[in-house]
Amino acid sequence: MTRTYLPDAFATHRVEAMVKLLGLDPLDAEQWDFLQSETTQDLQAAPGSGKTTLIGLKLALMADAWTSVTCGVCVLSHTNTAKNEIADRVASLAAGRSLLRYPHFIGTIQSFVHTFLALPAVRAKGVEVRSVDDAAFETAAIRLLQHPNYSTLRSYVERQRDGTGIVTGATFTYKDGELVVTGATREPPFRAETTSGKQLSSLKWTLARRGVFRYQDMYAIAQQYLTEHPGIVPAVSARFPFVLLDEMQDTSATQHELLDLVFASSPTVVQRVGDTNQGIYSDAGAMSGPASAFPLADAAELPVSRRFGPQIAAVASRLAVRRPQQVHGAGPDGQVAVLLFDEATATDVVPTFERMAAVIVPEDVLLRRPPRVLGARQGRGGSQAYPQSISCYVPGYTPPGRPTAHRALIDAARAAGTQWRSDADSHEAATELWNALRGSFTPLTGEGLPALGRLERSAATPGGRVRILLRELLVHGAAFDEAGWGMIAEQLTVQMKLLADRPLKAVGLEFTPAAEAVAAAGGVPRSSAAVPAVRAVPGTIQSAKGETHAATLILECLEKNGKKFDVTEALRMVAEGSDPQRELKSVQAAVQLVFVGATRPTHLLVLAAHRDRGKRHAEVMIDAGWDVRDLTEH
Repeated sequence: MTRTYLPDAFATHRVEAMVKLLGLDPLDAEQWDFLQSETTQDLQAAPGSGKTTLIGLKLALMADAWTSVTCGVCVLSHTNTAKNEIADRVASLAAGRSLLRYPHFIGTIQSFVHTFLALPAVRAKGVEVRSVDDAAFETAAIRLLQHPNYSTLRSYVERQRDGTGIVTGATFTYKDGELVVTGATREPPFRAETTSGKQLSSLKWTLARRGVFRYQDMYAIAQQYLTEHPGIVPAVSARFPFVLLDEMQDTSATQHELLDLVFASSPTVVQRVGDTNQGIYSDAGAMSGPASAFPLADAAELPVSRRFGPQIAAVASRLAVRRPQQVHGAGPDGQVAVLLFDEATATDVVPTFERMAAVIVPEDVLLRRPPRVLGARQGRGGSQAYPQSISCYVPGYTPPGRPTAHRALIDAARAAGTQWRSDADSHEAATELWNALRGSFTPLTGEGLPALGRLERSAATPGGRVRILLRELLVHGAAFDEAGWGMIAEQLTVQMKLLADRPLKAVGLEFTPAAEAVAAAGGVPRSSAAVPAVRAVPGTIQSAKGETHAATLILECLEKNGKKFDVTEALRMVAEGSDPQRELKSVQAAVQLVFVGATRPTHLLVLAAHRDRGKRHAEVMIDAGWDVRDLTEH
C-alpha cells in the first residue's frame, strides 16, 4: 500500500498515549495484534469484546498520523446506527474529526454504492434520480399498473394471492452483461417472452427512466457500471488505500460480490470486522457464501467478552452455530436462569423476571440499563402451537409502528429531514418531528411525553437516547431501507415507553400487581418481596442487536417454519452438548437469534421455556449452576 500515513502510526508509545487520552482499559494481546495490523485481514469478535471501541481507537490513531490530502480511509458498515456509533467515536477527538471530511468516507455499504457507483451511472444516462426507496417504488408501481398498457399484467396480478408483490418487487439484476427485470429474489416471475413478462419489464424500465428505483436496483446498476467502465476500480481503490468494514456478518451476498469487484484484486488494505454468530440479517446466499464470505478461515479472533462473566459466556459458547468460538467472560459475575411455565402461567414469566432482576442486579446498574424482554416473534400466526410470540406472554402487547406510528414516522421524518437539510431552522425541524412522533406514539405511551426542550440530554437516559434517534432520523432518514425503518421504529418504541414512565413514577420504578401476585405465591424468594421491580421493556431480539442490558429475558417462540421452539432447541443443545453445525438449518437459524439475545446482558440471563419441553433438561441446568424455577408448582 502506498504510504499515506506516518510509519509510526501504531507504535507502542502512540497507542498507549491514545488509550490514556480516551480513558480506555489496557489492551490484551489480541487487541494489540489487530490494532497494529496493516495488512488485509478478518477479525471475528465475540459479543462484548470491545470491537467498536477498538475500531474507534484504530481510526483515531490513523487520523492522527494521516498525511495524504487526496487519499482517504473508507469505513463501511451495514447499518446507519453502527456507522453513526463509529463516527461519534472518531469525532470525540480533533484529529478524528478529519475522518468525517474529504478525502475520507464513513457510511453504510448502501451509501457507498450510491455515492461512488450507482448514482453516477444513472446520471450518466441522463436520468434524474427522484427516489431510491422500496416504499416509494411500490406506490409508483401500483399507480402505473393501472395504465391500459399493462392490462394483461394487471389481470394476472389480480387473480393471484398477494399478486401485487410481483410488481412491487420488480428488481434489476445484472446478468450476462445487461440489466434484466427479476423478482426480489433474482428469479424472474414470468418468462421474458410472455405478454406479462414484457409488460412487467416495460413497467420497470418506465419507472427507471422516471428516476424511481428500489434499493436492490442500485447494486445491479453498480455492477453494470463497473463492467462497462473498468477504470472505475483502480480509481476507487487509489482513492481509498485503507478500507475498514464493520458488522461484516450482516452483509448480503450481493454486497459481498460488489465489494469484491471493487477491492478484492486491488492493493487496498481491507480489514473486515464482525461476529458471524450474530449474522441475523444477511441472506441465504451470504450464509453459504462467496469465496470471500466472512470470516475467512485464518481470521484473527477477539474471544474475551468484557460485557458478561463466565456463566453467560459458557451459554454463548454452546450456541455459536455459524462458527465455533470459545467465548471467555471477563465481565461481571452473572447468573443464568430458566423459567418453566405452562398456558396458565405464561403471563407470570415477565413479572417474575422483573423481580429476579431487582434482587440480583445492583440498583444503579438496573436503572442505567433497564431489563429487556426479547422474543423472535411479535404477534401470533395461524398455527395452534403454543407459545408463538411475545404477545403470548404480554397481553395487549402492540408491535411498534404498526400501522399508524410507522407510516407517520416515515412521513414526518422525511419532511423534517428536508427542512433540516435546508438549514432554515433546524430547531423547528426537530420540534416538528418530535411533535409528530409524540402524536404517533400516544396510543402506546399515553399523554405523558414531554416537550422537546424538556428531554434529558444524557445518553444514559431515555430522553437522551430519544434525542440521538431524532438526530438519526433528521440526518439519515431519507436513506433508510425497510429494515432500517422497522429497526428505528422499534428502538423509538422502547425508549418512548421508558420515557413516558419517568414523569409518572420515580425513576421508572414500578411495583406491578402481577409481580406482587407472583411474589405472594412464592414465585421468587420472600427476601425480594419488598424490592420494587424495574419494569422490563418488551421487543424483538432483532431490535436489540448491539445493545447491552443489565438483565435479559428470552421468551420461547415458535421458529419461522412453525415446527420447533427456539429456546427449547437452545436448551437441548446446551444440555446435550451437541454440535451446532450438525443441526438442521431451521434450528440453526432459530438458535442464532437466541445467541444474539443471550449475549446482551451483563448480570442476568433468563430463558423461558414451556414446562412440557424444558423440564427434561432441568437437572443438567441445575448441575451447571443455573437457577431453574417452575412457575407451575406455585
